[in-house]
Amino acid sequence: MARAKKNNAIDIGGETIQAGEHASLELEMARLYTHAPLNVSIEVLNGKLEGPILLVCAAIHGDELNGIEIVRQILAKVDTEKLRGTLIAIPVVNVFGFIHKSRYLPDRRDLNRSFPGSERGSIAGRMAYQLFNEVISQCTHVIDLHTAAIHRTNLPQIRANLDNEGAAEMAKAFAAPVMVDAALRDGSLRAEAEAIGIPVITYEAGEALRFEPYAINAGVRGVIRVMRHLGMLRQSRRALPYQPVTARATRWVRAEADGIFRSHIALGERVTKGQILGIISDPAGSTEVEIKASQSGILIGQQTLPVVNEGDAVFHIAFFSQSDELIEQHLEGYLDQVRDDQDDELRWGIGTL
Repeated sequence: MARAKKNNAIDIGGETIQAGEHASLELEMARLYTHAPLNVSIEVLNGKLEGPILLVCAAIHGDELNGIEIVRQILAKVDTEKLRGTLIAIPVVNVFGFIHKSRYLPDRRDLNRSFPGSERGSIAGRMAYQLFNEVISQCTHVIDLHTAAIHRTNLPQIRANLDNEGAAEMAKAFAAPVMVDAALRDGSLRAEAEAIGIPVITYEAGEALRFEPYAINAGVRGVIRVMRHLGMLRQSRRALPYQPVTARATRWVRAEADGIFRSHIALGERVTKGQILGIISDPAGSTEVEIKASQSGILIGQQTLPVVNEGDAVFHIAFFSQSDELIEQHLEGYLDQVRDDQDDELRWGIGTL
């Protein structure tokens, strides 16, 4: 077996982080109209031995908070002395949106539709440019942490271009219960990174503006599994808890009336064609409209706000080649284990990181 080589130093924002060092950096992304700098905090754990350069980032949409806690827990668990390669962690990418509890930047642009950015563009373009050129372009792999949009929630799931071998392998290693073969969207971090040969997976779980323990716990475990798969951490002797299943398609069921929305199902449940998923009524309940499933599948996302307008997307259903009943049992077992192991650090083997 070839002897591992010493890791290289890495430069970010004019700072050099040597092998074996853990550095906290402030990268100026843009300036506000007050001339105040808009800085992003970056943690760099540069292992002593060479290996992949993995970026784990959260809150590209500033109101998506679960990923922030996932990053914090990852940083608390990973020891630079035992790390191969480099972990770059950005807890909050969209600082402005985070401060204002907003998905967007002050120009109302979506940062995740602004990559690779422009040095002379809008604030979104400038932030994307800085992040892409200073950080992303140096990486070999990326995990992008998200939640559903405000007033929606997602079952833990990985979205990736599964035709990309590197991304598909990372998605399987993460071992979220569901993988969605998601098309690349122009201007997204995922699309632009893959365009220069960097595989990216996106973790989606929970709801915006919330800390949800099951979503956070599943995310922390998934990131650690990917790091082990990449050889950055010592392999675990434990087998993956579940083999993720791949959705062949997904579809939103939309409200057919305005009013007060009451859901009859929960995330991860199996639905059958024609099943009543929820009810929309007027405030007094004198009229009611049933929301029915147009096709059988598994619920992977839904609206949480009990007020809807006609046309609103309220239920997100995934369709699988396998039996829906088996998929439902698979998801129930996965979620039960994540919740049961929430505070059971010893069973997870934290000491072996």
